[in-house]
Amino acid sequence: MKILIFHGYLLRGTGSNIYNNNLARALAGLGHEVHLFCQDLEAESLPWVSSIGLWIDSPDREGGRLEVRRLRDTDASGSVTVYRPPIGTVLPVYVEDPYEGFEARAYPRLSEQEIENYISINVAAVQEVEVLIGGSDAALANHLLMAPVVLARAGVRPYAIKHHGSDLEYTVKPNPRFLPYAEEGLEPAAAILVGSWHTAASLWEAVPGLDLEAKTGLGPPGVDTTEFSPLPAADARGRIIELADTIRSGPPSTSFGRDEGAAVQALEELADAAGPRVIFVGKLIVSKGIDLLIAAWPLIHRDHPGARLIIVGFGGYEIGLRALATALGDGDIDSARHIAEAGRELEGGEAARLDHLADFLALAPPGYVEAARATAGSVSFAGRLEHEEVARVLPACDAMVVPSTCPEAFGMVAAEGAASGVLPVCAGHSGLAEVTAVLAQEVPAVADLISFRLGPDAVGDLGSRLNQWLNLSAEERIVIGQKIAESADRNWSWAGVATDVISASQSQIRPVQRP
Repeated sequence: MKILIFHGYLLRGTGSNIYNNNLARALAGLGHEVHLFCQDLEAESLPWVSSIGLWIDSPDREGGRLEVRRLRDTDASGSVTVYRPPIGTVLPVYVEDPYEGFEARAYPRLSEQEIENYISINVAAVQEVEVLIGGSDAALANHLLMAPVVLARAGVRPYAIKHHGSDLEYTVKPNPRFLPYAEEGLEPAAAILVGSWHTAASLWEAVPGLDLEAKTGLGPPGVDTTEFSPLPAADARGRIIELADTIRSGPPSTSFGRDEGAAVQALEELADAAGPRVIFVGKLIVSKGIDLLIAAWPLIHRDHPGARLIIVGFGGYEIGLRALATALGDGDIDSARHIAEAGRELEGGEAARLDHLADFLALAPPGYVEAARATAGSVSFAGRLEHEEVARVLPACDAMVVPSTCPEAFGMVAAEGAASGVLPVCAGHSGLAEVTAVLAQEVPAVADLISFRLGPDAVGDLGSRLNQWLNLSAEERIVIGQKIAESADRNWSWAGVATDVISASQSQIRPVQRP
């Protein structure tokens, strides 16, 4: 089949980027001809991309002339051609982060003319490719803004939508001017794929009147279980050192402005841990709840001296998180309380109290100051790691934490932790709760460890769950880790995700069930 995918961003880094990276590879592996639209300036370097389509300046053609260049033969039986429509330097985004080669600008900061120009350039690009390939057999639009509108206006039929969640929560809900765009793309869609009941319910409430319930189906992201798989404990340190050496000797990364030196130092510190290794992977923004993990770290480190925490990711709240870790390492609870009161102000927004953190620090348990002071130097910030690099370090850890305080469409990073045989201790809500519910049902030994409730006791509960897991013998954790890895493989393989996408474009969906 000829399958068209519109994803207007990169193919590495964050959740939806990784989704499309793996989806395209899985579809090609199943023998399909994939035509993928994105803005990844380094797509040519990806070994699974067989051809690249670029619009070259041409005096006799407005917008340029499409030139498709063959790059390489790939191992897959199918093929992936990547197209970069000529949108210029302004890249519309839901959350502003640095994008090499672009001015990333949040949708609310764009004028109507800028939005319509962005859409029209992409519509023209899609129509040109559709003519070139003789029409697609199936198509997928990512996010509610603006890919579905692009496919709708380009006349592509049939198409499904993969709703990742971020645009709804960060753009459509807070800014009603974008609701008509969402409705325009949703109405002609054959189906809408969501990662969880929570995401579906949020969509139905935000966009009423289109009978979306009838065409919303379950389509969570997947896990590459050949990359994310359990690692023998004896190989853990060597795996981490090997990754550090690879980053040190490799070429500098140009996407998201990574600091290779910081990544190498953090990995080397993790490798030399005298106790358990704990990892967080995600955006460094307030809504990811990393403050809860940093506040709980003294409770964990006190029970497990020599333990190390590595924080992998980038984002606007990094300065606040570093300040919090430093304040606790200094035993300066007053400064930590000020950080909790400032909250989102340290992310660049208005001051907004971090209630769970502030409540805990207001009544810190006996001995907490001493325990906090003992954590000095045990928390490392690695910055951004590529997805394949995360797959190398994650299985070398003993536990991971996913403490998001805002809704998550799906707990993909939790599923990747499980596939690696590493217990993911998650906040008990939204898509995260649906992932942990599957693991708890299939592996009862983790039922009381894998999830904690948000609220005034969140920090203590998180620390307690993680300590209970780390208190198990290494042998017990290995056996349980293998079982959760097998569960992840059964429930979230990429081949299954790819099949769901093809079916959804033909209006065949798996029903979304309330948990």
